[in-house]
Amino acid sequence: MAVSLAEIETQALQLTPRERSELAHRLIVSLDGPTDDTPEAIAQAWDEEIARRVADMDAGRTQWIPADDAMRRIRERIAAAKSAHAD
Repeated sequence: MAVSLAEIETQALQLTPRERSELAHRLIVSLDGPTDDTPEAIAQAWDEEIARRVADMDAGRTQWIPADDAMRRIRERIAAAKSAHAD
């Protein structure tokens, strides 16, 4: 007998936060396929990317956008996409 999605969800929500996190990770990997990189290599790549972005900000190579403006732009794009799909 197959287990229903609702039953799986109920059981999953009884897991600890760490176990739920691991389950979520495994499910995502099952959709995307395994990565060739180790978790350490991925963390290192993110550290390097963050350092590059901070260096760009410090050197004035990036344009700063106030959070309110950024959120307004995002909301406008979402509204435009929704109206395009509604037409």
